[in-house]
Amino acid sequence: MGMREVRTLLEGRGLVESPRWHGDRLYFSDWTAGEVVALDPEDGRTEVVARVASLPLCTDRHPDGDMLIVSSADGLLLRRESGGSLTTYADLGRPGWNDIVVDGRGNAYVDRAGSDPVRGEAFEPGSVSLVTPDGSVREVADDIAFPNGMAVTPDGSTLIVADSYRHALVAFGIGPDGALSDRRVWAGLGEGTPDGICVDARNAVWYADVPGRCCVRVAEGGAVLDRVDLDRGGFACVLGGHDRRTLFVVAAAWRGMTEPGLVTPGSGRVLAVRVEVPGAGRP
Repeated sequence: MGMREVRTLLEGRGLVESPRWHGDRLYFSDWTAGEVVALDPEDGRTEVVARVASLPLCTDRHPDGDMLIVSSADGLLLRRESGGSLTTYADLGRPGWNDIVVDGRGNAYVDRAGSDPVRGEAFEPGSVSLVTPDGSVREVADDIAFPNGMAVTPDGSTLIVADSYRHALVAFGIGPDGALSDRRVWAGLGEGTPDGICVDARNAVWYADVPGRCCVRVAEGGAVLDRVDLDRGGFACVLGGHDRRTLFVVAAAWRGMTEPGLVTPGSGRVLAVRVEVPGAGRP
């Protein structure tokens, strides 16, 4: 595994999340600023591509290339048109949504916590809902203690969900209509607390870990294959770059669920590490 160079591409941000590689740029969200930002990893230039006052604020790409943005507070899934305007793609029916991944057929999976620890609500498990290309919404999985990052395997057959509170990656088979079945624990992570995740070409998963201050690559079943240590919480990661062999990590200094701002102001960074196995699947 060994030590590798972790390069800092950008610093001085807030709670950074939801990294996505598209075209030749890395897109990520700054939840503190309510911005979706595009970053050119070659020269470090950034462009704010959307402003949505929402915490969480996660995005993914529709197969047609448009960005879908979860406006958690409004309970809406927004589409960013090519010119930059935001339109409603689907009404999710209530607030409190977290992450999103879209499969190759345009099925969007959006998850939500069952309760809001920031507001001190009593714990309730969370769920995953499916937004089909026609904009209809239905719940397709329940009893995920705290659902965070999600990924779809390269063959499109499996959805993997990070359950932070249960320290596990949970897998589901994706049916022809987008429904989920065959629920199983894909990997138990011991003390690992998975937040954002991505899949590589050997069907291993990289997960970012906030309390563990690391990103870890695991095989199905939970064997640890690789690890990148960080000096602050790892919120999410994605494989991108021209050969999809750069692991981009969004990281910040975590203060805690009940602390103002959640992270230390200005501690948000975008990091990059070269890895052996390229990204595959989605995101």
